[in-house]
Amino acid sequence: MLSRVPPSRWISRPFLHSLSARPSIPPSIAGISFPVVTTGDSVATIISVRRLTMAATDSKPKGHANGVNGFHSNNWDTTTPISAFDFRSDTITTPNSRMLEAIAATTLADDVFQEDPTTNELEQLITRLTGKEAALFVLSGTMGNQVAIRTHLTGPPHGVVADHRAHIIEWEAGGVASLSGAMCKGVIPSNGKYLTLEDVQKAVDLRDDIHGCPTKLISLENTLGGVIYPLDEIRRISAWAREHKIIMHLDGARLWEAVAAGSGSLVDYCACFDSVSLCFSKGLGAPVGSMIVGTKAFRERSRWIRKMIGGGIRQAGVLTAAARVAVEDTFLGGKLQVCHERARQIAALWKSYGGKTSHPVETNMVWLDVESAGLPIDKFIELGQKAGLRLLGGRLVVHHQIGEAAIERLDNLFQAVFKGKELHGVVEFSASSLKSAIDPEREGQGHSYG
Repeated sequence: MLSRVPPSRWISRPFLHSLSARPSIPPSIAGISFPVVTTGDSVATIISVRRLTMAATDSKPKGHANGVNGFHSNNWDTTTPISAFDFRSDTITTPNSRMLEAIAATTLADDVFQEDPTTNELEQLITRLTGKEAALFVLSGTMGNQVAIRTHLTGPPHGVVADHRAHIIEWEAGGVASLSGAMCKGVIPSNGKYLTLEDVQKAVDLRDDIHGCPTKLISLENTLGGVIYPLDEIRRISAWAREHKIIMHLDGARLWEAVAAGSGSLVDYCACFDSVSLCFSKGLGAPVGSMIVGTKAFRERSRWIRKMIGGGIRQAGVLTAAARVAVEDTFLGGKLQVCHERARQIAALWKSYGGKTSHPVETNMVWLDVESAGLPIDKFIELGQKAGLRLLGGRLVVHHQIGEAAIERLDNLFQAVFKGKELHGVVEFSASSLKSAIDPEREGQGHSYG
């Protein structure tokens, strides 16, 4: 099937014709100029992207499944995304059709040589959005944080101060210690939500004492647990840190969510930090990738560190093409605001049955206090499975592929919790059941939440 596509269609093609249609930009990020992307003929006129991406599974026996929950491992059916009823995280979003088309039409030059147009253009776009001098594409949010911190910390002894719940402390395999040789001090916020300047001042080590480990970097996270870090408080911490020559890094994997909620612009937030990591594969929905931003000197050293830990990417356009669409469709296209509204809707629905939430709903996360409803977490997850939902516990993460049908299933689940409504068996997560659950009357007609 690949032979039907002339080689010229796969190289030197930054984006498809469909990418020239720019979505409207929300007021919170308006005022930033974007160049018009060169258009070209749609690859869809030559070969269906779905046919192309499914080529590897077409030869398998009918009914054969080697993926998760009965799905083919290479199933790219964007009309009925497997994530449509999955509240475990926004990391499970799947690429939409425009992302797959962009991947099929991307440039295939070498990014280690900095020659790939698609990757270079994405980095330039992010520098304009954030107001920073330079940007560097990395494979994940974890890689972005670790490369940034290692770039800043050139020699021990040095310490890092962060929220005790921070991703760099809890979820990055001890990378700060193993890769940067730094001591990481986790601090409990006095207000229970985010670190204040006073919290930071108590935690940092400014002593000129050979017994201590001097604080060289403060790492904040926005959002954390779906809660927005107020811009004014970040500015207070940043101003104080700069007075004491302490580096500021932001884990901004979900900074898009805070900006979409109207708490400040990307430029406003990023101005407070020496480096920021931004993730494309969580709420934005790209399959892979993050970006770190900072000064040009920061980027040059970060390229060195990225290469050192195996992050040099050759044909990076395969990844950055989808990431660009994710920024345009989900962030600039206003889909995150819709997610926030659905999160508030879910919280209100839970409370309407007498439930309580353990954290405020500020962006795309809902924290249900399941135990106060008299139900063990494992039982709640089991009931969710019977209702046709994937859950990890009381934290529900709303992403752009969650639709009204998923909220209807949540309503059934909540009625089972509070009213004893019977749920009829475990719903299998097959392609046919997803189509039926999304819209029974339009099954097979390509209805999409992506």
